[in-house]
Amino acid sequence: MLTAAGKDASHLFESVTAGGPLSRWSILFSAADDRLTAPPTPPADAPRFLDAFQQAVSRQQPLNDGFAADDWLATQGLPPAFPFLGGWTFFLAYEMAAEIEPTLDLPPFELGAESGFPRAIAEYHPAALVRDHDSGEDIVVHDGSARGAKLAEGLIAAWVQAGKTAGRDQSRGEVELAELHPPAGAPHRERVARVRDYLFAGDVFQANLSHAWHFRLAPGVSSQAVYESLCRRNPAPFAAWYRQPEGEIISSSPERLLRVADGRAETRPIAGTRRRDPDPERDQELIEQLCAHPKERAEHVMLIDLERNDLGRVCEPGSVRVDELMVVESYAQVHHLVSNIVGTLPASTSPLAALAACFPGGTITGCPKVRCMEILAELEQAGRGPYTGSLGYLSNHGRLDSNILIRSVFLSPDGRGEFRTGGGIVADSDPARELDETYQKARGVLDALGGEAALTAGVPVG
Repeated sequence: MLTAAGKDASHLFESVTAGGPLSRWSILFSAADDRLTAPPTPPADAPRFLDAFQQAVSRQQPLNDGFAADDWLATQGLPPAFPFLGGWTFFLAYEMAAEIEPTLDLPPFELGAESGFPRAIAEYHPAALVRDHDSGEDIVVHDGSARGAKLAEGLIAAWVQAGKTAGRDQSRGEVELAELHPPAGAPHRERVARVRDYLFAGDVFQANLSHAWHFRLAPGVSSQAVYESLCRRNPAPFAAWYRQPEGEIISSSPERLLRVADGRAETRPIAGTRRRDPDPERDQELIEQLCAHPKERAEHVMLIDLERNDLGRVCEPGSVRVDELMVVESYAQVHHLVSNIVGTLPASTSPLAALAACFPGGTITGCPKVRCMEILAELEQAGRGPYTGSLGYLSNHGRLDSNILIRSVFLSPDGRGEFRTGGGIVADSDPARELDETYQKARGVLDALGGEAALTAGVPVG
């Protein structure tokens, strides 16, 4: 329906998995009325993007004029958990960490810089179509402005048109690659060994090292086809199709970075993964191995402590706690070990301040976070761009939700693309096994891109 809505819509944040509290809402955002950006390589005297974003949010009503969201939702017959009433979407590249922690010197994201893709984007959307997967309802909302009402009408028209074509084959075809350039193995093995040197020297306890896969889509392959293929093969609760003139981000992320609602902040780190097995008994054995593995549990607890510390910087003293500890979330391709950490956010602390405290997520940097990012910048020698950055929204009634951009693809306007895979390196990591893990993690995205077939079908492979 995003394509059918045309100029009246911009981005789609979609919960593709079925059931559970993480998968209740999908949001189709209207066209944007306001846009803030940070350039790919900002000058030294550039204004802070997050400060400008906060100032723009503060100008919007009714966020800061005592708007009683719960009362208004009740009068409209909307559930108390309703996520979006008009407001902002945002994108933060991984390199935005250097604005939050100015001591960091992070390399630029080259493919994004070539197309002018901003390092950060915030856009104001007066209207949205929200799907409640629990009730099956589609609800169009707007911010009360004349512009919002007009955009809402466009979304309704797109919804009606989508209903007329329901049941027809709306697929945009299979995805094919013209070129595929996997990362070389030897450099990654050498970098794993270098990380282990830092571990033995006591610099860090764990670091999440990654490398990039580059490709070019075959002529005629659309970004919609890529999004549909990725979500079909890797359904996830924090999927997104994010469209900008300078490029697009297509994501099937399973991981929440931060949610803020009703004075409560929560982050949900994933640390620990096993591939699924088609045999049910073997699949259950893999779950049990994941839950019982002492190394996985030790790393997970370490990352919980990191996230508790991040939330503790902005939450009420003594309020941060773990309310879900090492539960298993199962997806089409993998099982994940997940915990949920929550805290009480003071009324004086904005959702964006909480976002800055948690960004980027510790599960994709390592511990301690800042030193890990310094080491990763030295060894990876390339900007990550969207990878391990975040997409999210901030509603006019103060609710924020955001993902961590893993299992995500960046597409430039000329059909070139990039995605990254990585893994947590610890003292006893074996370089060859760590390299193999990154290839295994790439399989879901490669399959969605047609890259698994491309490796054996004559597509030029670098």
